[in-house]
Amino acid sequence: MHHGLPRQAPGSDASTRRLLSLCGPLPERPRVLDLGCGPGRSALLLAAEAGAGGAEVTAVDLHAPFLEELRAAAAARGLGDRVRTALADMGSLTGEDFEDGGFDLVWAEGSAYILGFDAALARWKRLLAPGGTLVLTECQWTVPEPSAGARAFWDPHYALRTTAGNLAAAQAAGYRVLGVHHLPDADWAEYYGPLAERVRTLSGAESPAMAAALAATREELDVRARHGHEYGYTGYVLRPVTAGDGGAWPARPETAADAAAVREVNLAAFGTPLEADLVDALRTDDSWLPGLSYVAEAPDGSVAAHALLTRCEVDGVPALALAPVAADPAVQRSGAGSSVVRALLAAARERGESLVLVLGHPEYYPRFGFVPASHFGIRAPFEVPDEAMMALVLDDSVPVPAGTVGYPAPFGV
Repeated sequence: MHHGLPRQAPGSDASTRRLLSLCGPLPERPRVLDLGCGPGRSALLLAAEAGAGGAEVTAVDLHAPFLEELRAAAAARGLGDRVRTALADMGSLTGEDFEDGGFDLVWAEGSAYILGFDAALARWKRLLAPGGTLVLTECQWTVPEPSAGARAFWDPHYALRTTAGNLAAAQAAGYRVLGVHHLPDADWAEYYGPLAERVRTLSGAESPAMAAALAATREELDVRARHGHEYGYTGYVLRPVTAGDGGAWPARPETAADAAAVREVNLAAFGTPLEADLVDALRTDDSWLPGLSYVAEAPDGSVAAHALLTRCEVDGVPALALAPVAADPAVQRSGAGSSVVRALLAAARERGESLVLVLGHPEYYPRFGFVPASHFGIRAPFEVPDEAMMALVLDDSVPVPAGTVGYPAPFGV
């Protein structure tokens, strides 16, 4: 039923390119492992476009006809020397072709569910070279309370989670989140359109197995038509945490008992009371958001670093301001600051925030995904170098407002 169809899961070339862009810089000719590649739409794009001049792709699937389709397509596009196929089980990759640290990029569009999201995170991490990236897409709930009809279909098949649940799972598995991309409805149409047309041409009389497969596919299409607004696919771009990323510095929300230590860290980091006084003033301001003041702990449990997000606006549209960020001078350049910032941004993403703004060092904050705010038409309320005012989009399904940043009153601007 699926032979000859362009895709075996929701997706598009545009989404593949978007996920690739979230990976950041790659080696000139990255080594890519495409798991559950199907007929190879993503593998072909990665072979042509990943890195400076295309990638060396190892494409894995258990269905030999898909691999045959991919080899033919690669040859037709002049990519035959860049795409190697492997008939293998992506849940049990062994041998010299799948050694630890063998790939710069592990890619899995629409296939992680076969193992389960958590199992995929655990089993595929060893395959990544230092600094390598895991990209996978996962079906998940897009509403807080799915209907009984949607659950009746999904719960017996696969336990869906929300974005927040999957982000928490990724972080618990030892990954930091480089980016998240919610696949648009058009990506479902790319998959279901050709599949629905194929279903219409089949009767099920070919065999009992075909009849059962047709019935299951028709049910799936019907559920999507009735409940598609309740679930969707989301892509996650992940990188294993290393000591330099702050993995040695566990981060958590501050408690009331941390307030004095947070003040001391800010005093020590900046050498003046301005930032420490700002934090104290923000605690009593309406812009304070409980749960978005984070600390990183030293091995002895003391507060080693602090980062804070408070409510700001861009021409009246809610956003978040990241300030201040402070690390005890004794642990600066150890990863403590990176750890607390990444944990704080993940917490903001999990609670549904979409935009973070920071005024800071243009050589530091891009590691978290920040780009010049001017790219979105956002400007500071005072004169600053363009590269110092930066923005991070946490949810690219939400339009990014343009205009002037409005800071809370304690900032004094």
